[in-house]
Amino acid sequence: MKFRERRVAENPRLMIIPMIDIIFFLLVFFMMSTMFMVEQKVLPVTLPAASTAELDTQRTFPVTVMADGSLRFNEEAVNLNELATRVEAELRRDRDSRFVLRADRRAVYGQVVDVLNQLRRLGVQRLTVAVEAVP
Repeated sequence: MKFRERRVAENPRLMIIPMIDIIFFLLVFFMMSTMFMVEQKVLPVTLPAASTAELDTQRTFPVTVMADGSLRFNEEAVNLNELATRVEAELRRDRDSRFVLRADRRAVYGQVVDVLNQLRRLGVQRLTVAVEAVP
């Protein structure tokens, strides 16, 4: 007489290692995708290069001269008179306010000089000219 082989029923097991791998992968994926979702507020300005460029980490107020000659103060479009008003307001708040002049290399030189003259006339003591570092 032939006996049937008795099968031992295996209890289902939870494979935890592959699940940890998948969760880790999803975590990294979402972290990386959120990094690219941050909106960068940078005006498209081509800065001139300089071998003596330094990184400035203090709070500053950017004054930008675009290639077409338009002006920006703190990323907002202004004309030369509005620029004077806003700079005076910042200087009243803090006499040591720092300003950074960012001029596109294709900007008209006379426009850049007009902005420099306006800032000096208003009494700006701490003015930096932004350039790109030469590698």
